[in-house]
Amino acid sequence: MKDEQLLERITVDPRVMAGKPVIRGTRLTVEYILNLLAHGASIEEILQEYKGLTREDIQACILFAAKMLESTEFMPLIVEKA
Repeated sequence: MKDEQLLERITVDPRVMAGKPVIRGTRLTVEYILNLLAHGASIEEILQEYKGLTREDIQACILFAAKMLESTEFMPLIVEKA
């Protein structure tokens, strides 16, 4: 599936979840799905818990986050001492 098709699965509406990016047709935020993955939930576990989701929805969350980070500049949080 092309990037554009995946990204169409993510929507931002100020009336839904305070404008956070969500999976289209749900109130599941990209942040929430990424947090589940970061804390060890497998894609299969997420799909079992949220029956309406698809593997592509989860891929869309990951792609959305990656695209958002492309234009972000980072500063180190901790300065290493020599």
